[in-house]
Amino acid sequence: MPEIDTALEIDTVSEIDTAPEIDTAKPHPARMYDYYIGGKNHFAADRAIADKALAAWPAGRTGLRENRGFLGRAVRFLAAEAGIRQFLDIGSGLPTTNNVHEVAQAVAPSSRVVYVDNDSMVLAHARALLASAPEGRTAYIQADLRSPAEILASPVVRSVLDFGQPVALMLVAVLHFLQDEDKPDELVGTLLDALPPGSYLAASHMTAEHEPGVATGQRIYREAGLSMQMRDADEFARLAFPGLEMAPPGVVLVSQWRRAAGGPLPTPAEVSCYGGVARKLLRTLGAGASCCYPARIGSPPFRFHDCVQFGALYDLNGTQ
Repeated sequence: MPEIDTALEIDTVSEIDTAPEIDTAKPHPARMYDYYIGGKNHFAADRAIADKALAAWPAGRTGLRENRGFLGRAVRFLAAEAGIRQFLDIGSGLPTTNNVHEVAQAVAPSSRVVYVDNDSMVLAHARALLASAPEGRTAYIQADLRSPAEILASPVVRSVLDFGQPVALMLVAVLHFLQDEDKPDELVGTLLDALPPGSYLAASHMTAEHEPGVATGQRIYREAGLSMQMRDADEFARLAFPGLEMAPPGVVLVSQWRRAAGGPLPTPAEVSCYGGVARKLLRTLGAGASCCYPARIGSPPFRFHDCVQFGALYDLNGTQ
């Protein structure tokens, strides 16, 4: 039976005892996401706005389930192929099946995971996120992506993750809650700057490129007081992956990222969410180098920028 890290359990119980009261009258993206994917941890206010969004984009549940599948495949890639043993999952949401630590520790039981979310209800359910394999360790802190310095300075984060070793930063289905005025590129940059070379970023982002109803959903969220900004594939790539080395197949619809062969593929309009995984380079590309952007949906197979190839790191002169 998996065990809970005792010291972290005590810290978490203390935080739960003093956690602010959950505002059930105000919708929250984490609880709405739980509703979309069939969970039970949501309230009438969450369901009301979620149902309005689903009326505008009836395939919304399909897209979010595909995003969840991308998360699992990305973690398995990071643990099994990239050899990552540390994960920082920001915007983790409420516990469900195949949480990051469950997928990672199924590959490598020694994996360490810190979950971060800003919803008090996630904190109240944090015990499910702390059921680590004995060889590994998990922890949870309540914090906001808009305060990266607070996350990085957290004693809990520092006690679980060794920032001298590669870390996988997980920003899955969270960046579209940042609008341009939040300066999301600076927030992502602050987090990546704290990670050593060989670390990875896995991220996904909603888009309105393929389905007009997604843009209507953005308006519904904003009218409910929830921040949201859709971005196209190029905007997402520039926000999340500049200067990083993309893992094949690059930035694609989450349904297409390393999906197992066989079975029907949902349409781009049904998915409306891009995802990608990239590695922090051992060397910094010089002035004038651009990050490797992916081919768009329907384009020829993904090709890397001339400066960067996965599995080999280059400087501008082409030397390794």
